[in-house]
Amino acid sequence: MIIDADTGIDDAMAILYALKHPGIRAEGITTVFGNIPVERATDNSLRIVRLANAPYEVPVHPGASAPLVREPTGFAAEVHGTNGIGDVELPASEAKAQAEPAADFLIRKANELEGRLTLCALGRLTNVADALVRDPSLAGKLERIYVMGGAVRVPGNVTPVAEANIWGDPEAADIVFRSGAPITMVGLDVTMKTLLRQTDLDLLLRLCKPENRDIARFLNDSMRFYFDFYRESNSFFACAPLHDPLTVLAAVEPGVLRTEEMRIAVECESRLCAGMTVADLRRRPQAGSPVQVAADVDAELAVAKLLNVFL
Repeated sequence: MIIDADTGIDDAMAILYALKHPGIRAEGITTVFGNIPVERATDNSLRIVRLANAPYEVPVHPGASAPLVREPTGFAAEVHGTNGIGDVELPASEAKAQAEPAADFLIRKANELEGRLTLCALGRLTNVADALVRDPSLAGKLERIYVMGGAVRVPGNVTPVAEANIWGDPEAADIVFRSGAPITMVGLDVTMKTLLRQTDLDLLLRLCKPENRDIARFLNDSMRFYFDFYRESNSFFACAPLHDPLTVLAAVEPGVLRTEEMRIAVECESRLCAGMTVADLRRRPQAGSPVQVAADVDAELAVAKLLNVFL
């Protein structure tokens, strides 16, 4: 697996889950702008890898700092804090970011692994689109792309119809969705139902393995910022949705989701609807490309499986 992330609060949890899961081999992390600038996402990723104390090397490759064609839209300090991880200070890593850019790394590893590479894209799809433009054959070399993004039967979280990752670079998302790669879209339809609660974190602090105690403390401290945002924005009390962790979980525990094949197109032209993932729900759909769309989730099971790797 490669994780492509704009490493904020829930990206950090997703990375920690992947690095602790015995069935996942993280070939590397690629970083992209989104929640925070790409430089901060890269530094956060290095710090998270250090915190995880993975038993193997996990290289971090910096990627895109801006959308493919649009002007940058700013960052989400109100959601993820100034430093992207809830303003929690983690020790700096002795490891350095790799010189090889994210898109080049994605292409190289896909060639090396010959159809056995899963890509979990947790942020803007700029790096993935860049790699596909450079090497269109990449679409046929990936086992699957799990995209955290989009909304079909629920409202958006940035505009009435658009989810943040797709909205942040709709042209990139359009390239990825039209590429022919096998895609599972894990969007707001399911992530907004998958709530991590303070009571879950309290239990994790009590029951986690001794070697995971620092991870449990970090999750507890960083999630406080996330909880505060979702209380103000969505009237959630002491809980928050697990957008990015659910996407990584889906790659190894597909049974937690119910998916439907839909034809999806990304709206790039409309000012009001830019970034909308338009599903053709007609009896004979014609618009868009075939995508496996997460339509429902066993949220309680998903949260339990996410936390279990730390216990």
